[in-house]
Amino acid sequence: MSVIKVPRKPLTFAERTYIPQIVSGMMTTLKHIVAKPLTVNYPEERPEIPAGYRGVPTLVRDPNGREKCVSCQLCEFVCPPKAIRITPGEIPADSPAAHVEKAPKEFEINMLRCIYCGLCQEVCPEEAIWLQNVFSVSGYERGEFINNKQKLYELGGTLPDAHYKWDKKKAAAEEAALHGQH
Repeated sequence: MSVIKVPRKPLTFAERTYIPQIVSGMMTTLKHIVAKPLTVNYPEERPEIPAGYRGVPTLVRDPNGREKCVSCQLCEFVCPPKAIRITPGEIPADSPAAHVEKAPKEFEINMLRCIYCGLCQEVCPEEAIWLQNVFSVSGYERGEFINNKQKLYELGGTLPDAHYKWDKKKAAAEEAALHGQH
């Protein structure tokens, strides 16, 4: 077996002293000293939340404070990790909202299982479930991460309702106007 010798290019004086490499490294260090820091001092400073951020799923009420959820259970069926559990409940016949088929008796989201995919919000026909800008969820016990119906409504608050399903008169007036135009 023969050995092949590859001739090496001789180093210049600057390369032998490593001065250009040291100066280059010092310039990089100087740039980082002068530049604005990238670190956010959390929790004193909060990071800017981008548009379309998918945070904690919550339930929302309509502007009149009524539940928007009708227990269709689509969010429960579409949830990949099965983090949502809904127990449908009946609405009493003498209730002003009796024209709505049902409402959730129990609604739970296990935040330890939730993967923040947003499918529950996309599939909801009543726009009752929304992903909020809450990104810091903490607790000391596993039970604190199971959000029940009451906690979900506390986190969600109210949002405008474009469907007016709870307002029988408003829905009837819109339907009459729609049929009058055609």
